[in-house]
Amino acid sequence: MKKPISKANIRTEIECQIEAFLNHGGAINAIERGTSGRLSAEGPLKPQSTAFQQPRAERTYVADVIAAIDQRRKAQSETKKPKKRKPRKKMIYDDFGEPLRWEWVEE
Repeated sequence: MKKPISKANIRTEIECQIEAFLNHGGAINAIERGTSGRLSAEGPLKPQSTAFQQPRAERTYVADVIAAIDQRRKAQSETKKPKKRKPRKKMIYDDFGEPLRWEWVEE
C-alpha cells in the first residue's frame, strides 16, 4: 500500500524547489500586503459572463417524443407475463412458539 504524503513532506519539497530556483539565478520580489493583481481597482472581480448576453434560444418541445415513450411503456407492461410465484418454506409454530415443521406455501 502506498504511504500517503504528509504535509511536512510537501513543505520540505516546496522549500527545496524554492532554494533550487534561487540558486539558479531566480529572484523573488517583495510585494506590499493588500496589493491587488487586477489592473484596475474599480469594476467587477470576475469578467462578465457571455451566457446572458446572447438572445434567448427557441425551445424544442418534446411532447410527441414523451407520448411515444409512454405508449411503448404501456404496450410493454401489457405484454408482460405475470411472474410465476415460487413456493417458499414457512415455519409452523405451536401454541407456545416452538417450531413444529416446515410447510411449502404458494403466494
